[in-house]
Amino acid sequence: MRILLPTGSITASMVREAADRFADRYDADVVTTGEIASFLSPGQLARLLAGRDYDMVIVSGMCTASFEEVEERTGIPVYRGPRHAADLGFVLSALDAIELSRTVPADDFLAAQRREEAYRKIQRREEEASYDYLIRGVRIGGTARIKVLAEIMDAHRREDLREEAERFLADGADIVDLGFGFDATPRDVRRCFSELADLDAPLAADTQDPALIEAALGRADLVLSLHEGNIPIIGKAVADAGAAAVVVPREKGLLENIRAAEEAGICCVIADPLLQPVGSGLVRSLAEFRDIPRPLFFGGGNVAELLDADSPGANALLCGMAYEVDAAVVFTSEHSDKTQGSVAEMRRATEMMALMAGRPYPKDLGLDLLVIKEKRRRREPPLDYGEEMQAPPAPDEIVYDPLGCIRIGIEGDQIVAVHNGKAVRGKAWEDVVHTLLENGCVSRLDHAAYLGKELFKAELAVRFNRSFEQDGPF
Repeated sequence: MRILLPTGSITASMVREAADRFADRYDADVVTTGEIASFLSPGQLARLLAGRDYDMVIVSGMCTASFEEVEERTGIPVYRGPRHAADLGFVLSALDAIELSRTVPADDFLAAQRREEAYRKIQRREEEASYDYLIRGVRIGGTARIKVLAEIMDAHRREDLREEAERFLADGADIVDLGFGFDATPRDVRRCFSELADLDAPLAADTQDPALIEAALGRADLVLSLHEGNIPIIGKAVADAGAAAVVVPREKGLLENIRAAEEAGICCVIADPLLQPVGSGLVRSLAEFRDIPRPLFFGGGNVAELLDADSPGANALLCGMAYEVDAAVVFTSEHSDKTQGSVAEMRRATEMMALMAGRPYPKDLGLDLLVIKEKRRRREPPLDYGEEMQAPPAPDEIVYDPLGCIRIGIEGDQIVAVHNGKAVRGKAWEDVVHTLLENGCVSRLDHAAYLGKELFKAELAVRFNRSFEQDGPF
């Protein structure tokens, strides 16, 4: 296959190195078209192709020009390569198996393709999986994917209960768990479950109070948690309602309580050996998951909540532990600010574990939980310049824009910029700043630069689910 690789002088050595690595598979011509590869014009490319016979052209993924007319004139397809020359080798390695995009940079395109294939594989495996129990259509145990149970704490106090439950389901929760404190009444419990009765997903009641459990049984598909203190009182009612139950040890051991639950007629029993937080016996408690009847419940949320560390990595590792002990359900929560986003993170982690079948490690799966750090650093060519100047500190005195100040904030997943009582909304900082400029809200270059900085901080705050303070540090 003959390939033309137009590039810039800055990245030419990297492109040639990648082409040389695949010289046994492709006959690639590396041609320098100027200093920067992304500045390639349709006219330049047309001249390069004149009288030449190539199977394809791979241009820089940073090119913004359209090469559609060049394709029509020459009959040679023009594809977008990666945005960074350092990624060209990865693209060339996949070229035999996939057709690149004419509009989307190859690194983004290939990542999207791998992600889509990963999701198709997860769906196929789930459809073919064996299971121990079926709870409102959700497969529990067996070879099915670990299911995510997300808790809404003090559900009876939440004015946004419906909104929160729907958000958790949208973020990937398989089961929504309503937690009730000691001040909850049976009437509170009935009201909460009635509010969510039409949701097409399993609901769980998280309380050990027999009266509250009974109040939930009209809609609850799962009860957390049963033990020797409440099984004699409420066990038969749980069985008659056809609800599943998570059983825990208390004064009596877990196996004894499981037998009591089964004797009460409960058909779907999930065992919870009680995972302990770090510092209180986490490693020791993992041993308790051995020799316990499956399916198993894994309380990962209690560990993450009591650990001052970023949640994506913690949730990935906890889900890996759940996978190794053969847990069927993993518990997570978003009680605190630091664990916001844990439902989506834990769902992604369960999908990674589902893709592990036949692999030694959960890596290179097409899905990951890399949120801040990157899998591999790009080694871009050094900058080329002849002179330099050291930037002095910016002046302390601020010159305000005569058109007025702009207040920046975030609402939900949107950036909001308010100028003279009118708000501009958007998800991308460049969209907001462009709208402000187009509408004559900015007259000074330094003000425009300041707005770019603050609006990008706001976009990062939305992306990473952090708070935002204008003029404050990110």
